[in-house]
Amino acid sequence: MILKILVTGAAGFIGYHLSLSLLKSGHHVIGLDNLNTYYDVNLKFARLAELGIRENFITDDNNFMQSSSYEDFKFIKCNLEDSLIINEVFNKNKFDIVCNLAAQAGVRYSLEYPEKYISSNIVGFFNILEGCKTTKVPHLIYASSSSVYGNSTATPFKTSDFTDSPVSLYAATKKSNELMAHTYSHLYDFKTTGLRFFTVYGPWGRPDMAYFKFTQAILKNESIPVYNNGNLERDFTYIDDVVGGIHKIVDKGFISNSENNNNAIYNIGNGKPVKLMSLIHILEKELGKKATYDMLPMQDGDVYKTWTDIEELKKNYNYRPTIDIKYGIHQFVKWYSDFYK
Repeated sequence: MILKILVTGAAGFIGYHLSLSLLKSGHHVIGLDNLNTYYDVNLKFARLAELGIRENFITDDNNFMQSSSYEDFKFIKCNLEDSLIINEVFNKNKFDIVCNLAAQAGVRYSLEYPEKYISSNIVGFFNILEGCKTTKVPHLIYASSSSVYGNSTATPFKTSDFTDSPVSLYAATKKSNELMAHTYSHLYDFKTTGLRFFTVYGPWGRPDMAYFKFTQAILKNESIPVYNNGNLERDFTYIDDVVGGIHKIVDKGFISNSENNNNAIYNIGNGKPVKLMSLIHILEKELGKKATYDMLPMQDGDVYKTWTDIEELKKNYNYRPTIDIKYGIHQFVKWYSDFYK
């Protein structure tokens, strides 16, 4: 069945890959992004170019622009917190599904610019919920984060675990999104599926992520910051596995895993934590260069270990991540070398 889908954050890492995947499956996609300068906006323009949107066509007029490459893709530039534009987007379209991936990302950045997280992640998400409510969108899929688990020592993380002790404002906004979605799904009878992403990486990734920054530094013969003296672990999840999981939810439809029959929250990760130093050694091997380490203490807002239990997503959606860290980093370095010449 061909669906009409809104993807917010369409110029972002996951949003770009998801939009491309949905378009290749024949769905109609409207992409929305504010193209902020949190990281190099040229990378966002390059992703949009892959979707057929040329940079010189993007204006601040908030007009829809037809893609030259994909007839079923349209793009609009705006902020989630711009309620007038968001209302217009919803009222002009009858969406079958909304995939809200737009957010102000970054744990450390939230220590410096907390107001951006309140605007985008709280006010912006509220506008998305209101749009779904008003226009009776059947299903909202939205991005949460593994950050909601804080520094929990009970591993692997289960969606039933206690998540009321976030250690960053970013994590707090994501937990707030889950509570807001639960409330709206209960009061207004539409389906909401929250996805707690676990360290997504791969080609076209975000430059603020550790693997990306390490690659840049190693190639420039600069030292890389290694926090907590390298004693960190992350459940790295390759982008194709993540997008494949979201696509399964789009195709199969909503399945509840909570007492609220309109609400679901799933972990989406690889299920195999990787030590930070192991990641660095894999990068060194792929790049053919030894890194210089700058050993540092633990950073405020950071967590020691992430490790996800994905059994619910396996059971309900046959989610099966297949890409291991060595192959995933190989693919990233291959893309990085080509993109940055």
